Amino acid sequence: MAKVGIVMGSDSDLPIMEKAADILEQLGIEYEMTIISAHREPDVFYEYAKTAEEKGFKVIIAGAGMAAHLPGMCAAIFPMPVIGIPMHTTSLGGRDSLYSIVQMPSGIPVATVAINGGTNAGLLAAKILAVSDSELLKRLKAYSEDLKRQVQAKDKKLQEERKWITKTQA
Repeated sequence: MAKVGIVMGSDSDLPIMEKAADILEQLGIEYEMTIISAHREPDVFYEYAKTAEEKGFKVIIAGAGMAAHLPGMCAAIFPMPVIGIPMHTTSLGGRDSLYSIVQMPSGIPVATVAINGGTNAGLLAAKILAVSDSELLKRLKAYSEDLKRQVQAKDKKLQEERKWITKTQA
């Protein structure tokens, strides 16, 4: 049973939403991904958000651009956490999407990540689920350790290159 719903308003959002899906896969979290337009097919959208809890979703990740109503409307209907991903837009660089998602009215919260922040949306969903899943928490800790090792390896490489540069300049 999918624990996370990933929904987007257009296939143009897919490259960003796939980043969330990739993280969920990496951490062993089941998800369901779909394209639904809150504006062009409101009945289909309403049914999706209304039945998400019955489907076993614990979190919804919703990506949207421009007016970006999808995350907020999910939060208005779905009783559990919704994470909004504002999409970059050509007209306002994604600020329109960001403001639309982050400026929700009192009582309808949407956790909001950075513009095009698919990876962080997936990680935030995982962290929410890890509150009640000790095995997932272990996988998240391992993921963080791997990030740490990657940074340390990059620094080691830099320091080795700097020594060579320093020696040749001396």
